[in-house]
Amino acid sequence: MTSQATHRAVSAATDPARWSARLWAMLITLCVVLFLDGLDVSMIGVALPSIGAELDLSTATLQWLVSGYVLGYGGLLLLGGRTADLLGRRRVFLIALAVFAVASLAGGLVSSGPLLILTRFVKGLAAAFTAPTGLSIITTNFPEGPARNRALSIYTVFGAGGYSCGLLFGGLMTGIGWRWTFLLPVPVALAALAAAWVLVPRDRAAEEGGHDLLGALFSTSAMLLLVYTVVTAPEVGWATPRTLGSFVAVAVLFVAFVAVERRVRHPLVRLGILRKRTLVRASLAVIALAGSYFSWQFLVTLYLQDALGWSPLTLALALLPVGLMVTLSAVFSDRLVDRVGTAPVIAVTLTVMTIGYLLFLRIDTAPSYLTVLLPAVLLIGVGWIGFPAINIQATAGIDDDEQGLAAGVLQTSMQVGAAIVLAVTTALISTGPHDDSPAAMLAAYRPGLEFAAAVTAVGAAISLAALVRLRRRPIEPAAEPAG
Repeated sequence: MTSQATHRAVSAATDPARWSARLWAMLITLCVVLFLDGLDVSMIGVALPSIGAELDLSTATLQWLVSGYVLGYGGLLLLGGRTADLLGRRRVFLIALAVFAVASLAGGLVSSGPLLILTRFVKGLAAAFTAPTGLSIITTNFPEGPARNRALSIYTVFGAGGYSCGLLFGGLMTGIGWRWTFLLPVPVALAALAAAWVLVPRDRAAEEGGHDLLGALFSTSAMLLLVYTVVTAPEVGWATPRTLGSFVAVAVLFVAFVAVERRVRHPLVRLGILRKRTLVRASLAVIALAGSYFSWQFLVTLYLQDALGWSPLTLALALLPVGLMVTLSAVFSDRLVDRVGTAPVIAVTLTVMTIGYLLFLRIDTAPSYLTVLLPAVLLIGVGWIGFPAINIQATAGIDDDEQGLAAGVLQTSMQVGAAIVLAVTTALISTGPHDDSPAAMLAAYRPGLEFAAAVTAVGAAISLAALVRLRRRPIEPAAEPAG
C-alpha cells in the first residue's frame, strides 16, 4: 500500500494535468510569499519622500531603508539556502516567514528612523531564508522535467510580478499613508504562514553536516561586508581608504572561507557546485536582468517624479505593462522551455530587453508615452519572461540535498549583483550637473541609463555565446531540458 501511494504521488507530481488540489495550494502559497519578497524590495521606493517628511529623515538615512533590506537579503541568502538543506526546509521556511510578518508589523508602528531601518534589515534577513527555501521546496517536490518547469515558471512569475508591481502597490498605499506599505504584507504573510503549516510536507534534517560553524561565520561576514561596502561606496567614495580597505577585508574573508570549505569534513558550501556551468550561466544572466532593471527603474522613478512632476500612481500605471507581461508569461513560459530549452529563451529575452533600453534612450523632457515610453517598457518587460528559464537552468541537474544551495547561489547573484550594478549607476549619475531643471537632470541620468543598457547587452552576449557553444556539441539532458 505504501509503495502504491508513493507511486501515485510521484505520478501526480510528474504530470502537471494531474496535480492535486493540495499540491496546487502549496505551490500558490510559496508563490505568494515570493511575491511579498519582491513587492517589499520595490514598494518602499515610492514611500520614501513621505517617510522622510513625517520622520524628518535625511536623504542618506532614507537610502538605508532600501540598503538595509538589501544588506540582510543579499548578505544571508547563501547561508539561508544551505540552512534549509541541513535543518529541514519546512522548519526554516515557517520560522523565517513568521519573522517576516512580525518585522512588517513593527515597521508600520515605529516612529524612529533607526528602528525603521532595523525592521527593514530583519525583513531582508527573513526573506534571505524564505526565498531559496521556497524554491528548494518546489524543486524537491516536483521532479525535473515538464512538471518542474511549469511549477518554476509559475513561481518565478510571482517573484518577478512582485518586483514589477511594487511601484503600483507603493503608489496606492502611499496615497493612504506610508505606514500601509509596511502593514499591507502582514495579513498576507500570516495567512501564508497558516497555509504553509498545513500544506508544506514535513522533511527531515540532514543526518550529517551542518557543523561548519567557521565556514558559516566567514561566508556570512564576507557577504554582509561586501553588500555594505557596495551600497555605501557611492556616498563615501570608491577610492577612499575606507572603501578600499573594506574590499580587501572582503577578499580576506572569502579566502578564509574557501580554505575552510576545502578542509572541513561537511562543508557549508560544496565548492564543486560552483563549477556547474548551467548554474554559472544562470547567475550571470540574472545579474544582467535584475541589475539593469533595478537601476533603470531607480532612474526612471527619480526622473519622471522629481523632474517631470509625475505622481507615484501615474508612474506606477506607466510601468504596469511590465508586470502584466510577466503575469501573462506564466501561461506559456514552461512550454516554451520544454520546446526549445532554457538557453535560447534566456538569450533572446535578454537581447530584446537590451533593445528596449536603447529605445528608452530617446526620452526627452516631454516624452510621448505611446511612441517613446510604451514601446521601450514592453520590450524591457520581455526580459522578465526569461526569468523562469533562468531559475530552471540554475537548478537543473542538481541533487535534492543541494537544491537549497543552488537556489541560494542564484538569488545571491541576483541581489548582490543588482546592488553592485545599482551602486555603479549611482556613482555615474552623481558626477552629473546638480541643476534641478528637467534637461539637466536627464543629462545627469543618461550615463546611468546607458550603463543599464550595457549591462544587459553584456548578459545577452554571454548567453548568445553559450547558446552557440551548445549548438556545436551535444546538449546534456540534465543541464538543458528540452522537449
